[in-house]
Amino acid sequence: MQKTLGSLLATLFLVTATALGAQAQNAVGQANVGNTNSGAPDSATAVTKTSTISPATQAVINSLANLPEADMLIYVNPQRILNEALPKFLPAKDIEGMRKGFEEMKQKAGVDPTKLDYLVMAIRFRKPTADLNFQAPEIMFVSSGDFSADSIMTLARTVSQGKLRDESYGGKTMGVMTIEPIAKESEKNPFLKSFTEIAVAALNGNTLATGTPGYLRAAIDASDGKGRISSEALASLVRDPNALISLAGSPWGSFAKSFGMLGTETTPRTPRCESKIGDFYAALTMDETNFMIRGVSNADNPDTARILANLYFGLLQYAAKSVPDASARSLLSAIAVTAEGDEVLVRASFQQQMILDLIKQKMKPKQEASSSSAPAVPQVQAPVKPAVKKRRTRRRN
Repeated sequence: MQKTLGSLLATLFLVTATALGAQAQNAVGQANVGNTNSGAPDSATAVTKTSTISPATQAVINSLANLPEADMLIYVNPQRILNEALPKFLPAKDIEGMRKGFEEMKQKAGVDPTKLDYLVMAIRFRKPTADLNFQAPEIMFVSSGDFSADSIMTLARTVSQGKLRDESYGGKTMGVMTIEPIAKESEKNPFLKSFTEIAVAALNGNTLATGTPGYLRAAIDASDGKGRISSEALASLVRDPNALISLAGSPWGSFAKSFGMLGTETTPRTPRCESKIGDFYAALTMDETNFMIRGVSNADNPDTARILANLYFGLLQYAAKSVPDASARSLLSAIAVTAEGDEVLVRASFQQQMILDLIKQKMKPKQEASSSSAPAVPQVQAPVKPAVKKRRTRRRN
């Protein structure tokens, strides 16, 4: 049981890491970006035209609309990553082994990662305490798909061996567990107090949330219609609902909240400067032959957008010239950075086969790579000079 649950959690985190790694390594110019309007839709269902997305995708968007407020979000599409992206890069034998493992996981834990609708990581920053101490942000992971959330809760209680205690909130039951090593260390370092407990709760029949207890309580409230994520934040996250992975956040708003610009927990303060500068969206998606990267960052006004775009472009050019690896240089030099209105756009498109070849090249053993890149030079033995015999001379008396 422990091995199965561990495998499940490892798989979920592997999905995130795989997508992020792919996004960090790839870039080639693309001339087209979809919708670049800075205004946000009025509702979550207005993210894209209904005619352009499937009913299943619309159901995912509707489910995400029940999340609590968040300052930063990471959205992962496990079905597309595991069923479409990975088979393009892994050998058939590895794919077969992965699927057998997923089938075993389905039988033992009731979860098949290839049937997950989404995995979302949400981060919410907090105002300082009344005594002006910085508070660590709250983190939550939410997954939804073809599984029974209540069954996983039961499994979690069994695996925890009594360490998971039940707490009732908002008509639902949360499982809360104290992480003893962190709790002990927090006695010396108060900053760690926010991480001493972790909670898990079934938000509905097929949606499970894990994270900071306070954030899970907010998620339960949001499922009842209180304090839900704003339509603007959701629209930014799912600009392309078919993306493999997408990120959205508001760094300036997070900074203002965390460092007292909006007041403290007990004393609110009216902000002196409200700006959405730095609000961003980034996504990795794919079609039949290409991977595409899309990024948008709010720059507050057209002048600042052009200044930032020129700065980013200059830094990219410098990086492209400084990186020793030729393939990395070509990828970096192909990233397109432009300013449109009050936004900075980053675009890239690259062939899947090119990335596959690059990965194969990087995974070759060093000895094999060096021998295949340069022909072997035959060793020529230096000629041996014949020994010269010295003539003996007799001394005359």
